[in-house]
Amino acid sequence: MQKKQKRRHSLNSIVKIQLLIMISFSVIVIAAVAIVSNLAITKTDETLKNKVISLTSSLNVQMKLNMDGYLSRMETIAALAFGEESSYTYDATDPDNDEYEAINTEKIITDKLYSLCIMENFVDYGIVYRNNRTVGKISNGTLTLFGDKIYDELSSMIYRPRTNDGWQAGYNNDFKRIYYVKQVHENAVLVISFYTTELDAVFDNPETLADMNIRLVDSDYNTIYSKEINEIGKPVPKDISSRIDDRSSAAVMDDEYLVSVNSCGDWYVVCSIPTQIILNEKNEVKLFIYVTGAAAAVLAALIGLLLTYKLTNRIKSIVSTLDTKASVDLLTGVLNKSYFEEYAGNAISASLETEPHAMLILDIDNFKGVNDTLGHAYGDKVLRKTGEILRSTFTEDDYLGRIGGDEFCVLINKRFNSPEKFKEYVTSKCYELCSAYHNNYTGDDGTYKISASVGAALYPENGKTFDELYKACDKALYKSKNAGRDSYSFYEPSMESEAKQ
Repeated sequence: MQKKQKRRHSLNSIVKIQLLIMISFSVIVIAAVAIVSNLAITKTDETLKNKVISLTSSLNVQMKLNMDGYLSRMETIAALAFGEESSYTYDATDPDNDEYEAINTEKIITDKLYSLCIMENFVDYGIVYRNNRTVGKISNGTLTLFGDKIYDELSSMIYRPRTNDGWQAGYNNDFKRIYYVKQVHENAVLVISFYTTELDAVFDNPETLADMNIRLVDSDYNTIYSKEINEIGKPVPKDISSRIDDRSSAAVMDDEYLVSVNSCGDWYVVCSIPTQIILNEKNEVKLFIYVTGAAAAVLAALIGLLLTYKLTNRIKSIVSTLDTKASVDLLTGVLNKSYFEEYAGNAISASLETEPHAMLILDIDNFKGVNDTLGHAYGDKVLRKTGEILRSTFTEDDYLGRIGGDEFCVLINKRFNSPEKFKEYVTSKCYELCSAYHNNYTGDDGTYKISASVGAALYPENGKTFDELYKACDKALYKSKNAGRDSYSFYEPSMESEAKQ
């Protein structure tokens, strides 16, 4: 009996020791998992915070560039008013004006201004003289707002001496319109205005950051634009402005808000979003790590790796939603169709007519024969070679794009002092492109000849928009094809009648 009791006691002692070891091991593993998880979460918080700040700053810079581009385009359209000589030579205050001639002159100016006004959704596009006489489109709202001091008040908005112009928002606490004023001569100013709601397209934030509030504010931090209509004309909330006071470019993130700011002339673009919204998914991941780690202590090492993998994937998911879409055609290394059209279109629309550009369309001759006869693998080699030729022929300032199966497009942005030298340069590039294919053969025996046909068009002579230049290039390319291929052609107006025939 004593032996049985001793054996039972020994067994109980062993079980207790085993249980103690298991409990101790479990406690150590749980503690280790907790420590590792906390370290991982801390590092993730820091990495995610830095990445989100960086990407939000990039978004703010893009919004600033969008606004700069928009204002620049408005100034360019305003400058077009001076294309009519009478617009800047006529003076309605001159007492020697013949009444009949004055009426005719003002009609000519008004017709010119109205033709330009339809280019954008302008509220005002007209000229105001020192005697408060107006031509063009001056809205009743503007006349009521400024009253009989309209010329003096508009003139006071000119603050840039080099260009004799200026921008104004919030005149007399009216933030519905934004005004641009430019001096015509000592007795006249040109004024254009548009509703602040027109900036919706400029400040179009990504869907993944739909909760981010984007504001355009003046130097006193009064809100000029916000998608929250009730904020317009009011000061930026103190809990936002206090984080970026006296800063022209900054990004600040704390437990409450992520706020970024960038100067835009005399104004500022301010982006803000509650931190909790940005890190909401991170908090869900944090809870998941703790619960899973405690439940799977025995498999802590493996589960820790799995959780780290899942956490990394979630972070990548957050970052990937903020990253811009891939812009490069993977086969050729040049821009894909959508990004080329966007970049080239923006460059053309933001250019003055004194800034030359040229568009080229390159089409690979006999490319279908390569695919049909030699197979698509050889076709891919030809396309890759074309990408190499384009990159070696043009500069980093030029835009290169693949816009079809075997069709490529180039926007040349190089600056020259004279149109003649610029056209000579473009001609030399067309010749280089065609020459690059003269010794280009493919196939196992190297007997299949490849050549290129090129069509070219010049800005602004042959078109002032992307679509106009592209159509002109296409007609020039058609001429190259009909001329026997392996050649280049510049667009000529006579091609329009030839196309109709």
